[in-house]
Amino acid sequence: MRAGRTISLLGEKIKSLQELRKIILRLKSQGKKIVFTNGCFDLLHYGHAKYLEEAKKKGDMLVVAVNSDASVRRIKGKQRPIIRESNRLKLVAALESVDYAVLFDENTPLKTIKLLHPDILAKGSDWKKEDIVGGNFVLGYGGKIITIKLIRGLSSTALINKIAEISKK
Repeated sequence: MRAGRTISLLGEKIKSLQELRKIILRLKSQGKKIVFTNGCFDLLHYGHAKYLEEAKKKGDMLVVAVNSDASVRRIKGKQRPIIRESNRLKLVAALESVDYAVLFDENTPLKTIKLLHPDILAKGSDWKKEDIVGGNFVLGYGGKIITIKLIRGLSSTALINKIAEISKK
């Protein structure tokens, strides 16, 4: 590195799906266990950070797929997301527990999961294992599905509702 130049760790953690596929193949060949999770991560809060920290503990590398703005609008409605995709992706990547972050545009991460073949698929405990998108696919090649206990009362939707309530006063 030349004097006066800095290297952005965020840039090293945010990857395209094709770049990430190559990285994961290499890591798996080294015996690393890949944990995958996904979400909108609109209004990042402590519940997200704790959830991702717990997911990371289940393997060697944590990959987080973040819904694009268009995807969030289709899922959550036209008023969402509050934070645009580039900033949500960078915030997720900035967390120490996250090794790689990738953006996806579909309503579900199934295409991403099929390309990456994670060893462990993690979701919050608000999901039933049989309803987790990509679960059957991951189980089909010997992977695992895990659910992680969430912190009660912490969600982006709850925060947005609270802010809306406060702003009415």
